[in-house]
Amino acid sequence: MPMAYLVQAHADDHTLTATTETAKEAFAKAIDWHVVQKFTGVSISDATKTYSLDAFSLAMALREIANTVETAAELELKAK
Repeated sequence: MPMAYLVQAHADDHTLTATTETAKEAFAKAIDWHVVQKFTGVSISDATKTYSLDAFSLAMALREIANTVETAAELELKAK
């Protein structure tokens, strides 16, 4: 089952939410709400944690790096 991401933001006295299927969609929505719409308190939640935009981008970058290193290691083992 794919992980869902919840994006939340505040506009005036209202809380807005959107659910996305991928981290990429969640980040795009959060950036749109923060930069274009000028909403405040934008955050992204997965099943275990709530992230600020900068923390989420760092977590996703670190995950991508780890996946790349793992894939390279697997390819190196297969080549031997």
